[in-house]
Amino acid sequence: MNPALQQLHPYPFEKLRALLANVQPPAELRPIALSIGEPKHPAPPFVAQALADNLAQLAVYPTTLGLPALREAISGWCQRRFAVPAGWLDSARHVLPVNGTREALFAFTQAVIDRQQPALVLSPNPFYQIYEGAALLAGATPYYLPCLAENGFNPDYAAVPAEVWQRTQILFLCSPGNPTGALTPMSTLKQLIALADQYNFIIAADECYSELYFDEGNPPPGLLSACVELGRSDFARCVVFHSLSKRSNLPGLRSGFVAGDAAILKDFLLYRTYHGCAMPVQTQLASIAAWHDEAHVRANREQYRAKFTAVLDILAPVLDVQRPDGSFYLWANTGMDEQQFTRELFATQHVTVVPGSYLSREVEGINPGAGRIRMALVAPLEECIEAAQRIRNYLASR
Repeated sequence: MNPALQQLHPYPFEKLRALLANVQPPAELRPIALSIGEPKHPAPPFVAQALADNLAQLAVYPTTLGLPALREAISGWCQRRFAVPAGWLDSARHVLPVNGTREALFAFTQAVIDRQQPALVLSPNPFYQIYEGAALLAGATPYYLPCLAENGFNPDYAAVPAEVWQRTQILFLCSPGNPTGALTPMSTLKQLIALADQYNFIIAADECYSELYFDEGNPPPGLLSACVELGRSDFARCVVFHSLSKRSNLPGLRSGFVAGDAAILKDFLLYRTYHGCAMPVQTQLASIAAWHDEAHVRANREQYRAKFTAVLDILAPVLDVQRPDGSFYLWANTGMDEQQFTRELFATQHVTVVPGSYLSREVEGINPGAGRIRMALVAPLEECIEAAQRIRNYLASR
């Protein structure tokens, strides 16, 4: 077996199951899960119809590069969403369909890490678990950048030593962040691109929550936006990861894309050809329909806005919690041990949340998730309101 498997940490939900294993919640209260970030809004009917209409494609081997029409739909969406000038993002060279960002982030790391060199993979802390596992299984060493309240829940990149940048091969960004919901400012994106040029590393921007934001007239920037402002038409050292899972409530479709530096994507395509992970043709055709439509995405954001407003009206007076910049998470400060909070909340109110420490690593005696919980507002509005009221009842009882 690969010895690196022994370095992997248990997934946060394994830890959560163990924490709650011997707890008996009140039987009279229906369970409400705010723990798993799985979208619960209905999938767009027209996407489901496109999938059903093309089931005959089950008899066709898909290509790893994907249909030209899908790559063109993705390129067009990037142009509209991130103001990428026409002609910059060549759908044949700068775009690659993938089976969701989780699979792509992991595979990308295996493909680009140079195992002959001492490699660091920099990650926000707290973080999406795949960043760490992908680094370890690629023979690299994760390096955690704390995301603390005093820095707007973004890493303090100025505090990273030069010798760390010199060994860095990948810098993972997540904006809006999981679990903090914090956005990476445009100025920071430009600074990071300059650092990538100076120290020759790749910026891998996980932007799967980019379409969940609050100001309809002010969508958040992404790494492509920074390239545009810098006139960086080759997207050198910059790669973005997007998905239909959160944007379009299609987590089961397993559809997304990687876009950016053509030279990097050429090598990644070679890796994926051997990896054997081509997207089924019927999935590609359904994805084309999703990327061409924005009405369902705006309606999706409206539902999340309503939930954040209602839940924060209930919780903000009694809990240290604020609306994030984006995503569908609340990153609340409990003022106490987060595992105790989680366990007691489940025992008395039948509501499940995730202890923040399960999503973080302790570095130099500090765990950025200590004392915090993550709540995913993915359930229907009425359920989210009921969960918030139960959390408030639990806090009152303490």
